[in-house]
Amino acid sequence: MRSRNRLVAALGGIVLAAAAATVLVRNDSGSGDAAPLYLDAGQPVESRVADLLGRMTLDDKIGQMTQAERVKVAGDPHLVTEWRLGSVLSGGGSVPDPNTPQAWVDMINSLQRAALATPLRIPLLYGIDAVHGNGNVHGSTVFPHNVGLGAGRDPQLVERVYQATAREMRATGIRWDFAPCVCVSRDERWGRAFESFGEDPALVGRLGGAAVDGLQKDGVVATVKHFAGDGDTEYGTGDSDYVIDQGVTVTSRADFDRVDLAPYVSAVTEHGVQSVMPSYSSVDWTEDGTGNPVKMHADQELITGKLKGDLGFDGFVITDWEGIHQLPSTDPDGTAEPTPSQVRAGVGAGIDMFMEPHTAPRFQEVLKAEVDAGRIGTDRIDDAVERILTVKFRLGLFENPYVTLGEVRGAEHRALAREAAARSQVLLKNSGNLLPLAADAKIYVAGRNAGDIGNQAGGWTIDWQGRNGDIIPGTTILDGIREVAPGATVTYSADAAAPIGGSDVGVVVVGETPYAEGFGDVGSTTWTRGTDEQKEPKSLTLQPADRAVVGKVCGAVAKCVVLIVSGRPQVITDQLGEIDALVASWLPGSEGGGVADVLFGKRPFTGRLPLSWPGSVKQVPVNVGDQAYEPLFPYGWGLRTMAAPDARDAAQKKAAAGQAPSGWQQKFADAQLAEESGDTAKATALLKRLAG
Repeated sequence: MRSRNRLVAALGGIVLAAAAATVLVRNDSGSGDAAPLYLDAGQPVESRVADLLGRMTLDDKIGQMTQAERVKVAGDPHLVTEWRLGSVLSGGGSVPDPNTPQAWVDMINSLQRAALATPLRIPLLYGIDAVHGNGNVHGSTVFPHNVGLGAGRDPQLVERVYQATAREMRATGIRWDFAPCVCVSRDERWGRAFESFGEDPALVGRLGGAAVDGLQKDGVVATVKHFAGDGDTEYGTGDSDYVIDQGVTVTSRADFDRVDLAPYVSAVTEHGVQSVMPSYSSVDWTEDGTGNPVKMHADQELITGKLKGDLGFDGFVITDWEGIHQLPSTDPDGTAEPTPSQVRAGVGAGIDMFMEPHTAPRFQEVLKAEVDAGRIGTDRIDDAVERILTVKFRLGLFENPYVTLGEVRGAEHRALAREAAARSQVLLKNSGNLLPLAADAKIYVAGRNAGDIGNQAGGWTIDWQGRNGDIIPGTTILDGIREVAPGATVTYSADAAAPIGGSDVGVVVVGETPYAEGFGDVGSTTWTRGTDEQKEPKSLTLQPADRAVVGKVCGAVAKCVVLIVSGRPQVITDQLGEIDALVASWLPGSEGGGVADVLFGKRPFTGRLPLSWPGSVKQVPVNVGDQAYEPLFPYGWGLRTMAAPDARDAAQKKAAAGQAPSGWQQKFADAQLAEESGDTAKATALLKRLAG
């Protein structure tokens, strides 16, 4: 109840201005009557839902349970009216032409007019994956991905980032975000590791809850995903061409609750999240005997029993893209998807809305036939629609269905993105206190990721898998260096072909090219639509060309800094000896000036690892709490600059000098976990013992 009251307080103010308005609704005979109860914003949400539900036909209800992709309806908005759609989405890279904020507003208003042309005038809810800012919309502010926010470890910062995201979404007419991802990332080879806040469920829960608050306090429905265990699947169990994504989580119920489910508990019970998306993955309970995995989209035990029952979730559940199409089908071979058995399994598991991007009419036809035949009960349909309508009423959609263009990528949001980028940087090594750099240094900058804003933004930017190159407005790391240190002499050569002599220090910016789910898995197939750079094999080690640049520059200058721009750790142990300062830059987004700020001491390094950094590929997966936990850099590691030394600094200094006792990594990580749980006394005691 506490979380629900909190949500109503956050969203309810949106409808108050329209509460006194009289709205006319066309009844089935076409005449105009005074607005029925459900259009009276002054009535309780429960009463409005009950009144509207009682007026709806089965076709109306099935329409509300259906979500189609914009490409199916944007060219012919009448289909929204005909199918009585409850929702439309943009998949990754699905954008209007031109891809401008105004074009988004015009498109969504057009679809909304079609929705309001239905007899009951139920507005649609437009959804999108705005996972690090509203990245599908060209011109939006692109924030660091969650892995970088996890390094920042500040719930208030995360809330501010997601609130800014919500404001830019609303500015373009989008009121539903398929974010945040509250997966607990337990394998660095997973292509969605960058969407996670980290490997510890407590950290993920705390930051995920802050993200929910940031979105929903500004009038956007948040979606926690992917329920549950998608970050904990076993390598080699992936679906189709993928190696780990959409695979199987093999675990006990107790461990599942402790690791994978924990962030959802807080999102539902403390933060009132209004939407949950199941995972493509499966769970295989060890206590039941392994070998019988259940797809999450068909898992009634977890969706209806745990989520809606035990946790009291009162929002609605939405499938992932064609999620039920992956369910086993008992229908004859050749039956079009979704098949009747797939629809029954999804509805029966407790799913309320179905993302059927290209098969909405087929889904509606099958669902209606199953209800008419009595194989799906009307009570389950009414429960699903009641949940969907409740969220729409809470959001104020009935009073404010249309939108006018608002501000996108304003100065305040750019400054916030720059701050977030700076606070996401993790200083892994700093021999001789090389960093921060002198503002008048002679600097040789190399590496392909220094001047590529697409690479520093990562996946889910403009396109599903992202793209390298000049794809968004913003500041590259190279431009940030020139801006922050105008007195420095900067030579740039991406491949280090330019002469290096005469430079005081080298700054080498290397790492990954953009990817997202599936194709980002280490060992997965190549995304054929990607650029040549994106088609390189996914790996936990730097690409050969990157390694060559590191070796060439660091071997030729007196002092060398290496920045790794990536969505996950990159094994660099064999080159560490020639590197004086090493920085995990993650995927900092559109404001590369934030990275330059910490390089030159405009801001301090404060980030800490949200993921353990392996010393070799053979160590993977490596997570805090493992029996043999000896990563190169443990969970929570992060050197600081511009700060008075404390017990943490002393412990890290001793470890960096190779003087720490055997097993120090686990003790250090334990101190981090103790600090995050609020036990600062235990954390300090552990660190002091390590410091000797």
